[in-house]
Amino acid sequence: MKNRNLLLPELLMLLLLPLGASAQKTRDINMCEPSLRKSCAAYADCQGMDGKYCMCGPGQELISETAFRNESENMCQGMLVLLLLTLGPVQKLRVSAPTDCAPWCPLKSTCVNATACRCSPGFSSSSGEIFTSRLDSCDDINECGPPPTVSCGKFADCQNTEGSYYCMCIPGYVLASGATMFMDESENTCQVHNTTSRPDDQNPEGCCVKPKLDNKDPPPYTHGELDDKRFSSRRGIFFPTWTPPRGIKSQTLSRFFQRVQDLHREFKPDFVQNTIQDLIQGVDELLETPEDLKALPRSEQHRVATNLLTGLENSLRNMSQALSNGTLTFNASAGTDLSLKLWEQGDRNVILSQNQVKMMLNWDVVHDSGDSGPSVVGLISTPGMGKLLAEAPLVVEPEKQAVLHGAHKISLQEASPVLLSDVISAFMSNKVTQNLSSPVTFIFSHHSVTPGPTQKVFCVFWEHSQNGSGHWSTRGCTMVNSRDTSTTCQCTHLSSFAVLMAHYDVKEDDPVLAVITYMGLSLSLLCLLLAALTFLLCKAIQNTSTSLHLQLSICLFLAHLLFLIAIDQTKIKVLCSIIAGALHYLYLASFTWMLLEALHLFLTARNLTVVNYSSVSTLMKKLMFPVGYGVPAVIVAISAASRPHLYGTPTRCWLHTDKGFIWTFLGPICTIFSINLAFFLMTFWIVKKNLSSLNRDVSTLRNTRMLTFKATAQLLILGCTWCLGILQVGPAAHIMAYLFTIINSLQGVFIFLVYCLLSHQVREQYKKWFKGIRKTKAESEQYTLSSGTMSNASKHSVENYN
Repeated sequence: MKNRNLLLPELLMLLLLPLGASAQKTRDINMCEPSLRKSCAAYADCQGMDGKYCMCGPGQELISETAFRNESENMCQGMLVLLLLTLGPVQKLRVSAPTDCAPWCPLKSTCVNATACRCSPGFSSSSGEIFTSRLDSCDDINECGPPPTVSCGKFADCQNTEGSYYCMCIPGYVLASGATMFMDESENTCQVHNTTSRPDDQNPEGCCVKPKLDNKDPPPYTHGELDDKRFSSRRGIFFPTWTPPRGIKSQTLSRFFQRVQDLHREFKPDFVQNTIQDLIQGVDELLETPEDLKALPRSEQHRVATNLLTGLENSLRNMSQALSNGTLTFNASAGTDLSLKLWEQGDRNVILSQNQVKMMLNWDVVHDSGDSGPSVVGLISTPGMGKLLAEAPLVVEPEKQAVLHGAHKISLQEASPVLLSDVISAFMSNKVTQNLSSPVTFIFSHHSVTPGPTQKVFCVFWEHSQNGSGHWSTRGCTMVNSRDTSTTCQCTHLSSFAVLMAHYDVKEDDPVLAVITYMGLSLSLLCLLLAALTFLLCKAIQNTSTSLHLQLSICLFLAHLLFLIAIDQTKIKVLCSIIAGALHYLYLASFTWMLLEALHLFLTARNLTVVNYSSVSTLMKKLMFPVGYGVPAVIVAISAASRPHLYGTPTRCWLHTDKGFIWTFLGPICTIFSINLAFFLMTFWIVKKNLSSLNRDVSTLRNTRMLTFKATAQLLILGCTWCLGILQVGPAAHIMAYLFTIINSLQGVFIFLVYCLLSHQVREQYKKWFKGIRKTKAESEQYTLSSGTMSNASKHSVENYN
């Protein structure tokens, strides 16, 4: 009964509290606008009230009060929970924590169960949102990048905060709604700030304010010349959030980013020059003494370099908006140089010069975005960055590979390119720099170098990849000229650039080999066609062996024909890949049928003592088509599914040599050749043993000797040709190339010679065909003669009648 008496006051209080709260008429500041909105957490909504902004949602009630300020004060509970709490003898109203919760969950996380934790929204661990390792921690997700995961749209910048982010219009722009912040591109209404539409002492929200100007000027730069003019407004100018790359364990890198965080926290637009100087000095010291960064794997070093290049560029682009008109240069102790130039009335071209590089561009390129804010162009040189970019790969456009050395074919070697110049980064206030209206010219100075006959100088830029790393690329950059100590480049985009020298192999086309190839393959095609027709139409020799010969001839005929007419069709990449895949399959099928030939020969020789061919024929008939065409299909299917982009090269429609992909062809070929050699040796031993113990006049053995001879010829024709192709290295490469070309191009000729012209049964069949053809021709001539005689006789009788 006592509990019931307690229940009535509690329910009455729950009813009266909302009424009392709603009766308040005092003016409040609405903290629930998008720009000021607070987080009320689960089961609550943000509602503007005096000093408190959050109220529990429908069906929920706060344990102590009706409103609260933020997520930390949220104690919203369901009505049923409150009723249960008031019925019991509870001294303090509180909710018991679950007992099956992991007690080791780090900050910015909640427990999922006894063994797993979940990072709070806006945070993530190295293992993902949910993790089970006690070593993981929840780090802030930098939505603003680099690389950014959100888009604020045009004329806006992204500002990262702990667990979240927001967007702000850049200087000179304001939101149409008058607010100062928004969340994504869909809310972007940034437009030019019209200062004539309202007094200078009135902010966008309509509240009168007094402009605040600091009487202290920034300390002068030794190497900079800056005017005393200031922007009338610096709203939106900030030090962007710059976070380290994930998964990199380095004390040196941690100290650097601690320094970056200090600069971010203490940043003041009026002292932006000091901040820029400290930032450049920090990067310079990090690159001069990388310490434990040198022990990282090359892939992680490339990720660190990518982070430094993008983060430095992004930071300088944003902070440079606070500079006054003029030119700023700064030279750090270890060689890191910075040059900044702000547009002034009447400027048409801009030239930024440093010790090792000069950049020239037109101001119209910077103004293409229509940005009415300050136009800035920057150039930063980081000589120490080359240490972190050592052994970075180079990707050359196919068009540039094809034009090297005229008609000669080239391929870049696996050796890493060598940097000749410093790594420089160019940026401007216009963020859209992918396709500039006019190219930017760079003149690099470097140590004296004379490229050898298999070396090439490239103008390259650092292209970022999705995993945070990158590679050197020539896309959009061309080399205008190159001398011993300088190279001039032009690029249609801005990024981080350098000049490097790479080694490549020159594969010159030998006209004699080309003539031999085309003549030999043309003759082979004719002989393979005649051989296939012979195996198909000659009834007297049709058996399991001739079936194998027929399939081998068909595969080689199709492979040689496709090679002859389509190996150079590289203009259409998809078509070239299809041709390469077809050639891969047809040549693998040819070698598979050669393997079946060797197996059939061995089984036939093994059964000589009992002269039992029925089991051999039955086995071969069951195996030959599934194996002959199925095994190559499986190999090609796996290869195409795993790396389809490696079918087709810039110069030939064949398999690419990158990542050992060529071994999807050479591997099976070498295996088949080894097995065939073993079968041949065992067959030769069996035949020799039987010949020593049996009468040489036995017909079966004579046939076996003929089969052995044919197998030897086929082994030399097919196996040795490709063996010679693999042996094209060293001083004898030229000779091996000629032997390979001659024998391989005449494969069809040798097959027709061995299996048709040297076969007694086939020759007899040819004689019958020739006799039949001559007989038919004679009968046709005799018929024509008799027809002519009868025609003349009829004509003569008609004349006599008349």
